[in-house]
Amino acid sequence: MHKERFIVTVKTYPTLSRKYGETVCTAGVREDGSWIRLYPVPFRRLGETEQYRKFDWLECNLVRNPSDPRPETFRPADVNQLFPVGHVDTKDNWRERRKLILQTPPVYTRLQPLIDGAKSNTLSLAVFKPTRILDFIWETEDREWDQSKVDEMRNRAKQGVLFEEDSWRQTFSLITKLPYSFSYRFEDADGKTSEMQILDWETGQLYWNCLKQSGKNEAEALAKVKDKYLSDFTSKDLHFFLGTTQQFHGWATNPWVIIGVFPIPHVHQIGLF
Repeated sequence: MHKERFIVTVKTYPTLSRKYGETVCTAGVREDGSWIRLYPVPFRRLGETEQYRKFDWLECNLVRNPSDPRPETFRPADVNQLFPVGHVDTKDNWRERRKLILQTPPVYTRLQPLIDGAKSNTLSLAVFKPTRILDFIWETEDREWDQSKVDEMRNRAKQGVLFEEDSWRQTFSLITKLPYSFSYRFEDADGKTSEMQILDWETGQLYWNCLKQSGKNEAEALAKVKDKYLSDFTSKDLHFFLGTTQQFHGWATNPWVIIGVFPIPHVHQIGLF
């Protein structure tokens, strides 16, 4: 067990695990530019003082996750000891975020080194700069969680084996499942075309916000999400936070997905805002 300090760059939309229940994958960057992944984190069950935002500095004691071989993956030694200790804002032309995220860790422009790194199990998180965005798309998904996972999670909760905290059981309800998955189509610096799903929590929350604003009109909500990701974000210096999925890490043709987006203003745009 050891204490780590890193800036949070990613929180994925909550998913269901038969073993851990509703969990969030968190990723971030240490001050030296190296990556770290926290999994599992029962984020919505944390107390108010433990819940963290993107670009918060987070300190916590970590241990290796024996069920996840990816090199950057750890799990919290105690989920009640995840403490945000500061926040990196956008002042001075986003100076600190640029330094920590775009100037300290490597920024990849080609997918092949990332695919090779996953196959050799030396890499499963990265910053990536797409050369050209081709499209933003969505596909329909099941509208309800897998009932067998829900039943197993509830059974484990009743037995007291889903983490150690207990107070959440009285009021906790599952987050609503997204009825759509969202993806970018893009080219890298080699001209390689790829389509990657976006797992960022902010994407899902944007859809729910747009759906509410449109009076439950799904077509209108989807159009608004697309406009944000295809028009607004691509007018900025768009970068992706990429991660491999544990299921496909090390052997799939391309195990990478977009776990977060970083649409930072171009340097010449700063004076416009």
